[in-house]
Amino acid sequence: MKSLQRSLSILFLSLLPLWTQAQFVQAPKHEYRAVWLTTIKGLDWPKEETIGEHMTQKQDLCRMLDSLQAININTVLLQTRIRGDVIYPSVIEPFAPVFTGQHGAQPDYDPLSFAIEECHKRGMQLHAWLVTIPLGDVAYVNGHGRQSLPARKPKQCTKFKGAWYMEPSHPATAEHLSALVEEIVTRYDVDGIHFDYIRYPEGNSNYPDGTLYNKNRRGMSKADWRRDNITCLMETMYKKVKSLKPWVCVSAATLGKHDDVSRYSSYGWNAYHTVHQEAQEWMRRGIVDAVFPMVYYAGNHFHPFVCDWGEHSYGRHVVAGMGTYQLHEEEKDWDLEEVVRQLHVVRAHPRVAGVAQFRSQFVTDNTKGVYDLLRSFYPYPALAPSMPWLDATPPAIPQGLKAEQGKYALTLTWEPQEGVTYNIYSSTTYPVDTNNPVNLYHTYSPKSTYTVPFPSPAVPRHYAVTAIDRYGNESEAAQWKSRITPKELKKRK
Repeated sequence: MKSLQRSLSILFLSLLPLWTQAQFVQAPKHEYRAVWLTTIKGLDWPKEETIGEHMTQKQDLCRMLDSLQAININTVLLQTRIRGDVIYPSVIEPFAPVFTGQHGAQPDYDPLSFAIEECHKRGMQLHAWLVTIPLGDVAYVNGHGRQSLPARKPKQCTKFKGAWYMEPSHPATAEHLSALVEEIVTRYDVDGIHFDYIRYPEGNSNYPDGTLYNKNRRGMSKADWRRDNITCLMETMYKKVKSLKPWVCVSAATLGKHDDVSRYSSYGWNAYHTVHQEAQEWMRRGIVDAVFPMVYYAGNHFHPFVCDWGEHSYGRHVVAGMGTYQLHEEEKDWDLEEVVRQLHVVRAHPRVAGVAQFRSQFVTDNTKGVYDLLRSFYPYPALAPSMPWLDATPPAIPQGLKAEQGKYALTLTWEPQEGVTYNIYSSTTYPVDTNNPVNLYHTYSPKSTYTVPFPSPAVPRHYAVTAIDRYGNESEAAQWKSRITPKELKKRK
């Protein structure tokens, strides 16, 4: 009955005009507002025309992040492993050619380190996005020569339909991927590890793993055996991350439709049967912190399946992947109203934690006005949801909050704490209500000092500071009450 009521309310919402929908759900304080930022083929960053121009590459990324920060995006999923190659100096896999134009050649900077630093400056999380099973087509793999995984470890790779894949059933696959994860998590201050293509290839009825299955079927049907292989990979890598830095969020991009739902068919394209990906079981077993189903569809191909993910989240985060690229005239040529409906459906669902846009360029290019839409949909910052299944203890209240009043600005300072960043709140009323997302001024500030300009018009503002740990637990607020009068503010201006 509850599911039916929810479906009816969603149907009603989907029929409303844009201006009416905007009145329904206020932007919350905790919400994933993510983008996938690709590095493959010069799509998002770096652009093909900047190959070898490393200063230009850095400048371009900063402009992109500035643009995303301006609409209060809080999470960047940066493609870090592309196709058996990576965008940082690795002892395990070769450097991807997108930065220099040459397989294995490294630029004069570390793109992953640079991106993390720039995201954190802007109060954004960075999750390292790893393409898991595919290694690329034959030509791409051959470009890496002896450094490619099929050349170095042929027994753990499978060639299928003109492309190479890591073999999910081979024990060395989990070892290799775990080593990559360890390399990234120990060397870089990432906020998350995000697995993509952690599944079998589509159209896999002729996938050549029959001999492997017969040797090690573990009493399962072939379909169940394949699903178990993928689940074991997920579990191995989840445990590896948690053994190193338990606060790092482990997530996975999955097919948008887990399976058929009671009233709607997936028309043969779903995670469970088509690519042997059992992500709802991962949430039930607690071997993933968040799932990003890629629901790149419209109408009843979106709403019922997003609800299905939410209803089977088992307390973990579901973040709906939205096909923003479908707005483009060379794709599905969606009307912007489709994106509006999807945004409101997600925000109205109590068990869906936000959205991720695929992909960044279509947002920053303002395709059909989507950038402007998101600016109005995200009118103030938001925090990524916490992970209470890992840790639910908030940090201590920041101590010693004081303010130094300059002529044009106010500098807040407080005593630093280990292992936290800080959220800044501001309001014309005292004490500042830190539960009201409208008052959230800046998120995840790494330093125990923050400078704010004096307000205009000349109305005194009060400030509050909270500490937030890597699990998303937030402290109570330290409050600062302004004693600057409106008359003084006018003089300063």
